[in-house]
Amino acid sequence: MPDLTEELTQIPVGPLGIIALPGCETLAKKVDDYIVSWRNQQKSEHKTSIAFNGYLRDSYILDASFHRFGTGEGKAVIHESVRGYDIYIIVDVFNYGVTHKLYGMDVPMTPDEHFADLKRAIAACAGKAERLTVIMPMLYEGRQHRRTNRESLDCPLALQELCDLMGVDNILTFDAHDARVQNAIPLKGFENVTTTYQMIKGLVRNVKDFKIDKENLMIISPDEGGLHRCIYYSTVLGVELGMFYKRRDYSVIVNGRNPILAHEFLGANVEGKDVIVVDDMISSGDSMLEVATKLKELKAKRIFICSAFGLFCNGLDSFDKAYKDGLFDGVFTTNLVYQTDELLKRDWYYSVDMSKYVALLIDTLNNDKSLSKLLSPGDRIEAFLKKNGYNVNKH
Repeated sequence: MPDLTEELTQIPVGPLGIIALPGCETLAKKVDDYIVSWRNQQKSEHKTSIAFNGYLRDSYILDASFHRFGTGEGKAVIHESVRGYDIYIIVDVFNYGVTHKLYGMDVPMTPDEHFADLKRAIAACAGKAERLTVIMPMLYEGRQHRRTNRESLDCPLALQELCDLMGVDNILTFDAHDARVQNAIPLKGFENVTTTYQMIKGLVRNVKDFKIDKENLMIISPDEGGLHRCIYYSTVLGVELGMFYKRRDYSVIVNGRNPILAHEFLGANVEGKDVIVVDDMISSGDSMLEVATKLKELKAKRIFICSAFGLFCNGLDSFDKAYKDGLFDGVFTTNLVYQTDELLKRDWYYSVDMSKYVALLIDTLNNDKSLSKLLSPGDRIEAFLKKNGYNVNKH
């Protein structure tokens, strides 16, 4: 949390306003509660000056509504002024729990429809906001990060549309599949925020007899694409790193991707060690469960799966069976994307709450301060581990 004894020395960019798109209301409410609490506790003589007009409010969530017509068309309406505001729009483009009527049928909203609502919210601001920041935890179309054939690259096009055409100043995302997509908007703010600190906290607080040393713990990347993410985990925890290489059949495409023929393991001996498998997302989960199966064959002890985004596109049955068969011991994903009630009830599932972190990012940006310390959590991870009795020897 911010230092509440620190004097306010910088004027906010503008009065803070948060717009929660459909499906993000719960996360936005938690974020809002944190910011309201912090600012009420902040000790500063400047809070009531004209330069800080609108700094203290009961809520920073703006009254906005998103309507759908029977044809599927929609519109956004903001019911209060946003002139001069520093606006933060929170959108979960993967929330299929939001439905609307289409010719009398209840249909779930797709990423395309959520993205369209995001553009409608920006358009409803009508250019009157001082600054626009989009918080999109999982990037729209972010999985398609490079072109290998005559195919579309929707994510960079979407970023360019938001920033170059619609006037968005900053994009905040988490554990991007490939952060190099920011090269599409080199003159705009793009922050790729990691979830490492919160994941480690979740593991330490929920896993009994959790030991962090080279003899008892190892970090595993399920593929070469996520290796950089796992290198950070292994570095801050001071443990060994391993990787699976996905051998694919590039001659065919099944369900939009080249099928995986086998997972080949590269790394030190995992026998008798707890293993943390780290990835950015769980889509169908097939690859993750195959990796867990391979690790069990290599005689790994306990297997914990950590992923920023738990999509579970093919349902939970395969994970239920794998857990019953002892293939893994826990799955940790964040509340940055939609979580079903069924998922939250699973014995093997642990939800990692990111609302406080999002609130810190918004509060820091609104006060026009640097995000550097928040984006580099190494010191916070070390302090947390020491507080909980761990003596980590970094590489």
